[in-house]
Amino acid sequence: MFQGASSLSLDAKGRLSVPTRHRDVLSATASGQLTITKHPHGCLMLFPRPEWEKFRERIAALPMDAQWWRRIFLGNAMDVELDGTGRVLVAPELRAAAGISKEAVLLGMGSYFELWDQATYTAAESKAMQGDMPDVFKDFSF
Repeated sequence: MFQGASSLSLDAKGRLSVPTRHRDVLSATASGQLTITKHPHGCLMLFPRPEWEKFRERIAALPMDAQWWRRIFLGNAMDVELDGTGRVLVAPELRAAAGISKEAVLLGMGSYFELWDQATYTAAESKAMQGDMPDVFKDFSF
């Protein structure tokens, strides 16, 4: 289960250093193999390979009227591996799609990660925090 936010910098080659706290889990559960694809909210999704396989099956089973969603998720998916120092290469096409140049935020989202351009994430989070909370949270006490 992945959770928490990490501020990261991509290097000149577009490599992302996965935080140490996630490396051991990724090595143990996915042999360091990940799949990266687009997310419709303007970020990237990073899946450990076994979780990607489950997600891919669900997307592939969608009806024909969801063909564009298959194109977005499956057509843009790229397999990567953690290198010896815990880095993964984020392809230029995927970095461009999410507007990520250097500074990024990696969010643990349970079974996968989201990778955001830092400025984009900060602006989107601020906007969300100023809006009303969804009804689903009305039973929570903060």
